Amino acid sequence: MAFKQFALFLSLFILALASAPAACAQQSADSAGTLPPFLQQDSKKWVDSVFATLTPDERIGQLIMLAAYSNRDRAFEDTLARQIMKYNVGGLVFFQGGPARQAHLTNRYQKIAKVPLLLAMDAEWGVGMRLDSVQKFPFQMTLGALPDDTLLYDMGVAVADQFKRLGMHINFAPVVDVNNNADNPVIGFRSFGEDKYNVARKAAAYMRGMQDNGIMAVAKHFPGHGDTDVDSHLDLPSIYQSASRIDSLELYPFRQLMKQGLGGMMIAHLNIPSLDTTTNLPSSLSKPVITDLLKEKLGFKGLVFSDAMNMKGVTKFYPGGSADAISLIAGMDILEFPENIDSSFNAIKAAVDSGRIMQASIDARVRRVLEAKYWAGLNKLQPVKLQHITEDLNNPQASYINRKLAENAVTVLQNDNAVIPIHNFDMLRVAALAIGTTRHTAFQQKLAEYMAVDTFFLPANSSIDSLYSMKERLKEYNTIIVGIHDVGTRPATDYAISPEEVVFVKELATRGNVIMSIFGNAYAVSRFRELGKIPGLIMAYQETKNTQEVAAQIIFGGSGAKGKMPVTATPAYDLKTGLPTETGLRFRYTYPEAVGLDSRDFSRIDTLVNQAIAAGAMPGAQVLVAKGGNVIYQKSFGYHTYDNAVPVLNTDLYDLASITKVSTSLAALMKLQSEGKFDFNKRLADYLPEFEGSNKENLTFKEMLTHQARLKAWIPFWMETVKKNGKFKWRTFKADSSARFPIKVAQNLYIHRRYNRKLYKEIRKSPLNPEPGYVYSDLSFYLYPLIVERITGRKFEDYLREEIYKPIGATTLTFNPEKRFPRSRIVPTEIDTLFRKQLLHGTVHDEGAAMLGGISGHAGLFGTSNDLAKLMQLYLQKGQYGGTRILDAAVVDTYTGCQFCPDNRRALGFDRINSPYIENGNAAKGASPESFGHSGFTGTFTWIDPAHDLVYVFLSNRVYPTRENSKISQLNVRTNVQQVIYDAIEAAAAGKKGTVQK
Repeated sequence: MAFKQFALFLSLFILALASAPAACAQQSADSAGTLPPFLQQDSKKWVDSVFATLTPDERIGQLIMLAAYSNRDRAFEDTLARQIMKYNVGGLVFFQGGPARQAHLTNRYQKIAKVPLLLAMDAEWGVGMRLDSVQKFPFQMTLGALPDDTLLYDMGVAVADQFKRLGMHINFAPVVDVNNNADNPVIGFRSFGEDKYNVARKAAAYMRGMQDNGIMAVAKHFPGHGDTDVDSHLDLPSIYQSASRIDSLELYPFRQLMKQGLGGMMIAHLNIPSLDTTTNLPSSLSKPVITDLLKEKLGFKGLVFSDAMNMKGVTKFYPGGSADAISLIAGMDILEFPENIDSSFNAIKAAVDSGRIMQASIDARVRRVLEAKYWAGLNKLQPVKLQHITEDLNNPQASYINRKLAENAVTVLQNDNAVIPIHNFDMLRVAALAIGTTRHTAFQQKLAEYMAVDTFFLPANSSIDSLYSMKERLKEYNTIIVGIHDVGTRPATDYAISPEEVVFVKELATRGNVIMSIFGNAYAVSRFRELGKIPGLIMAYQETKNTQEVAAQIIFGGSGAKGKMPVTATPAYDLKTGLPTETGLRFRYTYPEAVGLDSRDFSRIDTLVNQAIAAGAMPGAQVLVAKGGNVIYQKSFGYHTYDNAVPVLNTDLYDLASITKVSTSLAALMKLQSEGKFDFNKRLADYLPEFEGSNKENLTFKEMLTHQARLKAWIPFWMETVKKNGKFKWRTFKADSSARFPIKVAQNLYIHRRYNRKLYKEIRKSPLNPEPGYVYSDLSFYLYPLIVERITGRKFEDYLREEIYKPIGATTLTFNPEKRFPRSRIVPTEIDTLFRKQLLHGTVHDEGAAMLGGISGHAGLFGTSNDLAKLMQLYLQKGQYGGTRILDAAVVDTYTGCQFCPDNRRALGFDRINSPYIENGNAAKGASPESFGHSGFTGTFTWIDPAHDLVYVFLSNRVYPTRENSKISQLNVRTNVQQVIYDAIEAAAAGKKGTVQK
């Protein structure tokens, strides 16, 4: 009995020992983490059926990916097609070209392939890295500065969408190398940085975003290319670090991605003696690296890809295709970009025939390739749709993600005395200097959207005389905002920063009034000297439209800085350096998605405006929408005139017509009322004694501002200047200016210096309407400039500019714009055939305002939609903007509130919606009862809606060439465009509600 028990124990012990290796293997696999997605499926039936059709030679072809281009000639394309059919290659790697051309080739190549092709791309920052006409996402070094790793997931989703739209399946990204060598010539800006934990987190997020959406991620360059000073494209780099250092540092991010289901791994061409002592053997040919370390020790189950097999890092010592066979022997699954497909195939076949590679090993790898193809959907291959492919790749959602990445990455390195953001504009004279370029930059253009700046340029390698001259020119400015442009990516070139630039920046540092932004490699900061003396220093990591615009917004408080340095550039600017800055100070320029809306809903604005232009309602227009202090839509359409010669730009100025009332008269009166210097309950004669004894002496401003003071609607003052024969009376106008006729009314037309008195007298003696009630009237608005000047002792225009416009940066809001801006930026209005007999271009459209020299309280103001929106935002924010309180909040509430509802819808000067709503009335149906605004005769409109935190501006010159054109009203263009905004808000609310219900 005892013997039997012993025998049973022994047999169980032997069984346990026999099963121990399997248990250890299982433990090793578990330690590698989640299986790649392509192995988590039931693909056996399809894989078996396809595999059964393949000859041994065709199976070899499935392990090869050839290079494809869509910018080559037909001969190249045909050669590749023949190779696909001859060798039954498993896939293609697309490089340079264009989206439509690549899609066309994809359809061609897939059609001729016996087994559908796996299509890959080296697209670390999206397909725009390789294809023209497609937006690029940020470099990985830029992304390393992000405080929020989830943004990398969003980018991964967007990149996956790009790949799927192009019919591709594998992205050779992310770069997982820890860049711990500042002189690295090939990784550098392609790495997430020097912190292995940060690299791992961000790479994993990027990977998940792609793989959760059907695109395989391939981490590279195993076992780590970050600590090299040789480019493996050009030579074989050697890494002399110990195996333990490589295990603890370089391998850490790779292991983290494997734990989360990494689909593919790319092997670098590196010589690493601590991992393989074979002289001059690249890691891409090393069994100890590929099989022993990656597959067995680390337990990686995904596909293993070579780096391009035509790189000098492998061909220098292993030319002629021999490397490809050696790589497969070492454990490689897929060979990318062999130097010569014929040589490679022959070498691999010879290795199989000689037994150096077992056919079973080839077959096992082919099956896994087929499993990946099944996961990629190639069992149900569909051709790529060619229509709208470029638009789809540049969709607004991807653009918003791109912008958000920049907003979160740009880093403030220094902010002495909180110089960023700039607060007070009152005393500033700002120079925007671009160093390294002679072209106007996106940085300068965005700075100019916040306030007036003078632009300067200092090319690279400028002479000493040029440097001295620039230094002298900048002396008259008390704030200098500098952009460092055209910075290189490679340390070997000193990042293309010239010694002259270094010297000049050192000189600038002594000024003490400088904010500088470097649009280039994070390490480039090390090239400059004495940067510590510059109060404001921004690292933008690269030069794109997004990084430049974000840097400008950070400087003015539209956005707040959030980024942290991903590497150590100098002891002063080391890893994780980054200061937060204030946000929400001024407008942030972004996308509808930033406030929970969908950009696609706003495309209807484009349709409506373009239809109106095509119908001849106006030759062009500007439209701006701001919500919550975010400018989410800002576009210009059409041309200045119907000859289609000068396109409308966002920087062009329009005649605002009656919007002048709410932008000048009301702005000034609210300011004075806020200071206790004006009271709208007082009488007209209290501020203008000359009206004492007239029929208007007791009219209150409250009555006049609400248009129920019985004032006549208007007076055609100009008609009194014309004789019966159509010529001007001799004491009114002259063709040339003089001491008696100094006031310009139009081109070659000057009015008598005292004619304004006649206008005021006519207003004084004009009869009142016989019946009380609402009648819209301009007349009292002629008088408000007089009242403001009497109270303040300052010219009306000067008062507005210094007290209202300049503090908020609305520098284009101006009377007589031709005095301050080139005519090329001023949109013409009407060809006046009655009064001035000329095209009105640069002078005010309204006749009465023109006779006052272009300055009045009812008409005459010009400006851009951007600057008008700032003023409207000031009203929306109850008198505060840019961190400065300009108007008292209670005063703004009173002026914008209904005074005599329901009989009169008007506020004090502002218009309000009709109640009850009137179809095609003065505002969109969706506008709230709290909303207010004004329209203008020339085709302008602005509306503020506190209930939705909205500002809307529409500017056009519908009166060109004649005021008789009323199509803008017939088509209800301005309010229909406005309704699009409310429809978008409603759609977003409905979508959110639906999500909650689910």
